[in-house]
Amino acid sequence: MQRPLTCVEICAGAGGQALGLALAGFVHVALVEYEADYCKTLKLNRPEWNVVCADVHNFDGKPYQGVDLLAGGVPCPPFSIAGKQLGKDDERDLFPEAIRLIKEIKPRAVMLENVRGFLDTGFDEYREHILKSIEKLGYDTQIKLLNASDFGVPQLRPRVVIVGIRKDEIGFFSYPEGKPGCALTVGETLYDLMAENKWEGAKKWAENADKIAPTLVGGSKKHGGPDLGPVRARNAWAELGVDGKGVANTAPEPDFEGMPRLTSRMMARIQGFPDTWTFGKKKTAACRMIGNAFPPPVAQAVGEKIKECLEYGCVNSECEISLSRAVV
Repeated sequence: MQRPLTCVEICAGAGGQALGLALAGFVHVALVEYEADYCKTLKLNRPEWNVVCADVHNFDGKPYQGVDLLAGGVPCPPFSIAGKQLGKDDERDLFPEAIRLIKEIKPRAVMLENVRGFLDTGFDEYREHILKSIEKLGYDTQIKLLNASDFGVPQLRPRVVIVGIRKDEIGFFSYPEGKPGCALTVGETLYDLMAENKWEGAKKWAENADKIAPTLVGGSKKHGGPDLGPVRARNAWAELGVDGKGVANTAPEPDFEGMPRLTSRMMARIQGFPDTWTFGKKKTAACRMIGNAFPPPVAQAVGEKIKECLEYGCVNSECEISLSRAVV
């Protein structure tokens, strides 16, 4: 019987990438997350996960040598167009820590995701430095921009995904092929949630919300409350009949008039989370968690291709590293 593929994940956030990788078949032996609210969310949704609530700078990867995959959604503000784009000069840039952990853990594969801005020409030199640093550690490295909407996520959310496969692996990795146009509209996605309090205007609203959503914005710990982002984002939501100036506690009442606001549950569905995934009772924290997450369907699609690559190697050679060796 083939053993489960194991994973260590850094900057786990609210679990979007972790959930996707779990659905792809990976067993997490450690998830590292700094913020307490995020750690609580991870433990609440997956009590069996080993959540390490600590600064990744202080996380020692050596006890986890031998895991199959090191994954992470390193903080995006250093490269986001919504920020100052300081790149490597931003104190939140954790790519150096990811490289340190690759060196310590020596995983069979690496998966790191970030925002589209990471591909901007202003970061060409730094991006090449990151890719070459991973390659020098013994990995064949690829980078690609994936559109979440091509994987069924009803949202404009391009994400950059770096994948490295250790050079001694037999299998070949290729990125998943998405299906443009496969995502439902906002109206189709949220109709039942908008109508759960028997809002009389729900059907008409859904018919008019006939496009996928703009990118959900989570904001930072210092900036951004429970809303749908800056003016440009709110205007895009308004075209879909959504008031983006705030987030609602409940769906519209039967006689509601005007533009409804999304609830955090609606936001989570737009991000590709299942309705069973909970984010606690703090609305502002929930909005940040959801808006900053990596859509689970995209993580699952990439994870399945990595698994396919690694399992090819297991079928064609001896995979002697046991699950217990990777568990601390």
